Amino acid sequence: MTLRPPRTFDRLPAIITGEASLQAEIMSEKAAALGRTGEAVAKALDAWRNAPEAQKPALAYAAAEAVQSLFIQRELMGLRAHGDVVAQLGVPREVLSKIGARPSAS
Repeated sequence: MTLRPPRTFDRLPAIITGEASLQAEIMSEKAAALGRTGEAVAKALDAWRNAPEAQKPALAYAAAEAVQSLFIQRELMGLRAHGDVVAQLGVPREVLSKIGARPSAS
């Protein structure tokens, strides 16, 4: 003879465990960090767009570093496709081409 729990247990509200609340806190922090990184990219791109031509090359590298940080943050969260983000933020090719590169020492 086997014992089965009553089916009414299936309809009980979910009990929030310590692990579940910790996972929720971690997800909240990941989302906040992703938002902060996105804001940093937007600021870096604005600075690049509004800069005089003489300052644009240096600011392009700074913007590329911010974009690379955003890509890494997204990949750590399992978001591997970046095309939508590039389009939404309007990241120009001049900045994208500098991702992972360092300015030459002059």
